[in-house]
Amino acid sequence: MSTRMSPARAHRARVLAAQAFASSPAGGEVVGEAYELMQAQLVEHRRQLKGIQSLERKIEAKRAFLPVYKDWVQAAVEEGRGAQDQVLMTVLVWLIDVGQIGDALYVARYAVEHGLSMPDQYDRNLPTVLLDEIGGAALAGKLTVAECIEYMQTVLDLTQDADTPDQARAKVHKALGYAYMGRSGASEVDVGTVPVDAAKLALQHCRRALELFDQVGVKKDIERLERRLKTAGELSA
Repeated sequence: MSTRMSPARAHRARVLAAQAFASSPAGGEVVGEAYELMQAQLVEHRRQLKGIQSLERKIEAKRAFLPVYKDWVQAAVEEGRGAQDQVLMTVLVWLIDVGQIGDALYVARYAVEHGLSMPDQYDRNLPTVLLDEIGGAALAGKLTVAECIEYMQTVLDLTQDADTPDQARAKVHKALGYAYMGRSGASEVDVGTVPVDAAKLALQHCRRALELFDQVGVKKDIERLERRLKTAGELSA
């Protein structure tokens, strides 16, 4: 399947996808010709990825593959009724892998709402994947401060009722705390210049991260934030 389709072929693909989702209610797996075609394409792409050893090149390959699934993903989110979809869930992970976090969360909202499961080859549930991988991307400096604040809060909202490892949730709170400090990844900032309201939010999330996992690496940040707020006369008991 080419990554470029004629308007007529793209329209037919969207129609077939919509039909597949309309006839696939929650409780089962998506069925239909369009789904079979997308599964076959996914098998081929995964075969190609298996032959690539470089992680960097795997990410480049996924980025090149993703346009093939664009119409399918849009139809799934707009027309889907909650049937299990291995193609959609795999694409969600690939979107995170290539750094398209906003697009990944667009898919994740639908997947969480309908309780979709990760494909068998993944050993973590969806909420854990979101916490682990998106939190990790933020702490690696792959997001801007503004993106981090928006995306981390969205991840926390989507996973708030899920049973996930504490370490994974701690990672997101740490990333959010750093973002309120104006930090991107491992970059350092002068805590003394952080606005008081932002420092309060940063302290709140860093403390929560430490509560969840005492090796998360925020103890010095908490000390600096507490000194900042004490100096400003704003440290609460």
